Amino acid sequence: MLSRRGRRGAIHPASSAARARLPPDAVLGDKAYDSLAVRRELRKRRIMPVISHRGTPDIKDLGKLRYVVEQTFALLHQFKRLAVRWERRLELHDAFLSLGCSLICWRRLKKVLSCWN
Repeated sequence: MLSRRGRRGAIHPASSAARARLPPDAVLGDKAYDSLAVRRELRKRRIMPVISHRGTPDIKDLGKLRYVVEQTFALLHQFKRLAVRWERRLELHDAFLSLGCSLICWRRLKKVLSCWN
């Protein structure tokens, strides 16, 4: 396996810890992504596009799914280190992301448990 030289002469293995990424089964999108080129590219990659067509009503319950994603990003962006990625190393960013998710879960559990007492 080839390796590449990083900063300060350190040797890093060439993607030895990289996992194979599986493509998603479907991609959810709003009307802004409604184009034949986008749909064609997704189908070429065997990904089902779930995108509303312009001029038609929205897909039922798509807003509920998008709300979960948007709310998660909003919760994570309260931590400034996650709102703007300053770390050059992916491991550090992943560590801060895990820490942020843990803090969010801890705060929610603390709130729920205080209601029971």
